[in-house]
Amino acid sequence: MPPYLWLGLAILLGVAGQVVLKTGAENSGEGLAQFLSPWTIGGFGIYFLAAITYIVAIKKLPVSLAYPSVSISYGIVAILAHLLWREPLTWHHWAGLLLIGSGIFVMFRA
Repeated sequence: MPPYLWLGLAILLGVAGQVVLKTGAENSGEGLAQFLSPWTIGGFGIYFLAAITYIVAIKKLPVSLAYPSVSISYGIVAILAHLLWREPLTWHHWAGLLLIGSGIFVMFRA
């Protein structure tokens, strides 16, 4: 599989891990029970898979491009948080996401 597909998969897995961890945080108890819930363990497992796919990606890609690309996940998570949990998504959020997206665009044009 091409390295950019591995990177895209790593980003999507990172997003999935974040969503699963948030779900676990909202649906589990306090203390140790929170960390032993299936949601939390599943979220950590997904993050582990994200790390594995990221390692495969940076084997062929410059880390100076790959690592900043992961910031795409910030926008995806912000939008999902708004849709799933009704978290606010104000113009400040959109402005920040636009800046992140612009930075990634400029970086890949260099």
